[in-house]
Amino acid sequence: MTEAAVENVDILIIGAGPVGLTLHLALAAGGQTSLLLDRRPPPALQADPRALALSHGARELLEQINSWPRRAATPIETIHVSQKDGFGRTLIDRTDYRLPALGYVVRYRDLAAALATPLNPDCLLAEADIIDIHADDDGATVSLRYAGQLRTIRCKLLVHAEGTPGDDPAVSVSDYGQHAVICEVTPTPGHNQRAWERFTPDGPLALLPLGDEYSVVFTLPPARADAVMALDDDAFLAALQGQFGRRMRFSKPGKRSRFPLALRMRDTLVKGREVWIGNAAQTLHPVSGQGFNLGLRDAWQLADILLNQGIAAGTLAGYAASRRVDRWGGAFFTDQIVKLFSNDSAPLKFARGLGLLGLDLCPAARHFVAKRMIWGARAWP
Repeated sequence: MTEAAVENVDILIIGAGPVGLTLHLALAAGGQTSLLLDRRPPPALQADPRALALSHGARELLEQINSWPRRAATPIETIHVSQKDGFGRTLIDRTDYRLPALGYVVRYRDLAAALATPLNPDCLLAEADIIDIHADDDGATVSLRYAGQLRTIRCKLLVHAEGTPGDDPAVSVSDYGQHAVICEVTPTPGHNQRAWERFTPDGPLALLPLGDEYSVVFTLPPARADAVMALDDDAFLAALQGQFGRRMRFSKPGKRSRFPLALRMRDTLVKGREVWIGNAAQTLHPVSGQGFNLGLRDAWQLADILLNQGIAAGTLAGYAASRRVDRWGGAFFTDQIVKLFSNDSAPLKFARGLGLLGLDLCPAARHFVAKRMIWGARAWP
């Protein structure tokens, strides 16, 4: 095994998922080169079982880098929000905002493929074994093993876009005591491009239109998630039906997966010449589908600032300041929804019903919430 000389690049991005790819392509569109590293082999992206809820604002960003997966995206035209065994509901409709859709549902693998299509293969080192990262005031040095060689890459800026962090003292973690069970089911009648957010004492249940199916995010306490994962298909459908109600019937459940849910917030987005974006910066509860859209906005904002102001300590501090309202606002919104709705308290159920009814009857309040779901802090005020 041979050791190569130190390679120099301006910007090194660790993580070639959709957020890292978005940053790379946005920089390239402005004439700034960057290099992507990913620990996973390329087929790993195709094996990801998740479906992603993308806002219309995310579509606007991705279209600017020619990476919108138009044929693979199922539009969400209306969102129905309600609570189990309680009154009150809110309906959000795309026509109120003169948009073709409020958002879209895309399989992770299809979005990754759309982002990889314009990518120069020379700009990606996949299945890289990162050995060491050393950062200083002038940049960072990454030692890795790639294609049988030891390589050392020196960069002026290191961007961490690798996804949800493991144990890290710089990341505060709040465990929700919930797991998300995900799968796809066939609805009868068809979904008519409607998404459902159904709040239950166990946690929120989301149904997202995907092709002719619904992508289900079934949130449960860990012990109940264990039980649901062990059910046969008929029993699983009965459990799902019991949480959702009788407005439609479900059949043909696909393979089930699960993952634990927690709020993870990195205390600071910037340290010297390192910056964290996407799930590496914050991991939110999936309720209302805010986390991934927030990560795309991270990438877009960072690219815009770097292209216009260059790579400098002051630039990075400005980036961190520019993301404060969006990231903490998104975290507060999703965190409070989960805590307010994931219980069976009669007084809270009554208050929640009044809140949902108030949103439905008060267009100004409903539009305030909807616009921030669509565009994030860009919709402020």
